[in-house]
Amino acid sequence: MPLTQKILVSALLLGLPVGILGIANLPYAPIRRPIAEAAPALLLPSYIQFEQDYRAAISLVAQAKQLLDRATSFDDVDLGKQRVRQAQDRLDRLPIGFLSRHPDYSLLWYNWRFSRISFDQARATIGRLDAQVFQEENAQTVLLDAEQQLEAAKQRYGQVTSAVDQDAAIAEWQQAIDQLNQLPSTTLAGAIAQQKLPAYERDFGEVTGRIAGNQEASTLIQAARGFGWQAAKAAENPPHTAVEWAQIEELWRAALLRLGQVPQQNQAGYTRAQAIAAQYQANLATVRIRRETEMSSVASFQQAQKDITVLQAEASQLDRDAMVSRLQGIVNRLQTVESGTTVYLEAQNLLLSAQNRLSQMR
Repeated sequence: MPLTQKILVSALLLGLPVGILGIANLPYAPIRRPIAEAAPALLLPSYIQFEQDYRAAISLVAQAKQLLDRATSFDDVDLGKQRVRQAQDRLDRLPIGFLSRHPDYSLLWYNWRFSRISFDQARATIGRLDAQVFQEENAQTVLLDAEQQLEAAKQRYGQVTSAVDQDAAIAEWQQAIDQLNQLPSTTLAGAIAQQKLPAYERDFGEVTGRIAGNQEASTLIQAARGFGWQAAKAAENPPHTAVEWAQIEELWRAALLRLGQVPQQNQAGYTRAQAIAAQYQANLATVRIRRETEMSSVASFQQAQKDITVLQAEASQLDRDAMVSRLQGIVNRLQTVESGTTVYLEAQNLLLSAQNRLSQMR
C-alpha cells in the first residue's frame, strides 16, 4: 500500500473515534440523552468539564463572599465583583436541563453527581452578591461625589464674601454631609463615611453656628436630621412590609414638618432647611413607591396562591386547554411580583413550579 494511502487510512482510523466522541459530547440534550442511557462512558469529557465548572463556581462564590462581606478597601469590592462574574460564567456553562433530568447518570469509575440543591444555593448566593456589588458601587460613587462636593463647598465658603454666596456654599456643604449620613452602614463606603463624619460635622457646625445665630432654627434642623437618620436606618436591609414602609414614611414626614417650621426670616437657617427638605422629599417619594410596590406584590402573590388552591381542587374537572389557560393566568400574575419585596422569593418558587407544569402540559 502506498505511503499516502497508509497516511489517509491512519487518519481515518484515528479521526473517526475522535469525531464520534466529539459529537457525543456536543451540548445538546437530544444528543446527550440517548448516549447517557446507552453508553455513558462516551460522556466522560463532559462529566470532567461539568465537575471542573461546578467546583470552580462553588470556589469562586466562596471567594466573592469573603471579599465582599469583609471588604477593607474598594479593591476588595472590585475583586469580589470579578469573582461573582467568573462564578456566574461557570454556572452558565452547566447544562442544567440535562443534569436535572438525568441526575443518576454517573460512571462507576468516575464518581461524581450533580447536586441541584447546591447549584440553586450557589445561584442564589451569586444573586445576593451581585446586588451587594451594585449597592457597594453605588455607595462608593455617592461617597466620592459627596466628598468632592463637601470640599468644593468648604473652599467656596472661604472665598466668597456676600451672604447669598455664603448661604449657597453652606447649603451645598450641608447637602454633602446629608448624603454621607444616608450611606448604608452595611457598605464599605458607609463605614468610611461614618469614620469621617464627626470631623466634617464639627467643621460645619463651627461655621453654621456663627452664621445662623438662631438656636431655634438649629434645634429644628437638628431634630429633623434625627428623624431623617432614623428613617434612613429603618430603611436599610430591605425587603420590608408595607406597614414598615408606612412607618418609615411617617419618620420622613416628621423630619419635613420640623424643617418647615424654620422661619424664613432666618435666611441662613431657612436655606439650610430647604436644602435638606428637598432631599427628604425625594426620600419620602421613594419610600412611598416602595410601600405601594410591596402592597401590590403581596396582593398579586396572595391571589396567585388562591388561584393555585382552586385549580388543584378543580383539576380533575378541567380539560387540557382549560388547565393551560388557568396555569398561564397564574404565571402572568406571579410575574407581576416585584423584586425587593417580602414575597418575591416565594413567588419565584411558585412561578418556577407553574412554568414547569405549563411546559409539561404543552
